[in-house]
Amino acid sequence: MVKMNKKKENNRFGSDRIFLIICYAFLGAILLITLYPLYFVVIASVSDPAKVSTGMVTFLPIGINLDGYQAVLKDSRIVRSFLNSVVYTASGTIVNLVLTVPAAYALSRADLKGRKFLLLYFMIPMFLSGGMIPTYFVVRGCHLLDTMWSLILPVGVSVYNLIIARSFFQSTLSKELLDAARIDGCSNTRFFVRIALPLSKAIIAILVLYYGVAHWNSYFTAMIYLNDQKKFPFQLILRDLLSQNQQITEIMQDQSELLHKQQLAELMKYSLIIISSLPVMILYPFIQKYFVKGVMIGSLKE
Repeated sequence: MVKMNKKKENNRFGSDRIFLIICYAFLGAILLITLYPLYFVVIASVSDPAKVSTGMVTFLPIGINLDGYQAVLKDSRIVRSFLNSVVYTASGTIVNLVLTVPAAYALSRADLKGRKFLLLYFMIPMFLSGGMIPTYFVVRGCHLLDTMWSLILPVGVSVYNLIIARSFFQSTLSKELLDAARIDGCSNTRFFVRIALPLSKAIIAILVLYYGVAHWNSYFTAMIYLNDQKKFPFQLILRDLLSQNQQITEIMQDQSELLHKQQLAELMKYSLIIISSLPVMILYPFIQKYFVKGVMIGSLKE
């Protein structure tokens, strides 16, 4: 009987090992499929464009060429727009946090009168938005056109992020903790600043990532609200440069010059992708440890 039980146990462990091997192999394949395009963009940005266009560049760069990065850095519009995007992203994320975190905390408090009505009021625009034209009239009426604030204030609060943060506060800050703080004479404001915020690093990190990436990748609102090219964000300049290079190559007649322009445009395309992705890649490792915790607690628990 003992031998039979040991045999069954060994068979179970053997099947578990096979299952784990299959899972790791599958996940490894998915990882390679996901990472290779990113790796290819990196090696293509420093390779000979002729080798890239003929498909010779696959795993290692061939014919190191930094003309794409040099062309990007020489363009004053790109450097200026990059700094603009940094300012817009940093300022917009701060405004988003200042508006979202206190509102989410207030909505998580059971003693807030009318909180269900307020939450419903916040959720209505998720399904019934005014649209682009009414929003433009509001921005124009507030004299925000052609200013930095036209890219920040209209998207000051994301209701989706507000609900996640509210759920996080509900699941993290217990009623007993609040009662203990009140017994010690702690006011609501002091409880929020001294207790709630230090315990909410995970969700704040998630909000920084969500809001920061949204601001960094945004270009459509800049197309609508900004007229001065000196105020354009990086993504809008990137879009204009790529379309401009395409138009130039279409109207040129000199074949040698056309080939050179096409190759330079390809190098610039890969170089701009790397530069535009760099801030997010630098930011993500610092908040990755909070990512799963913040999202799962904030989205699943009520």
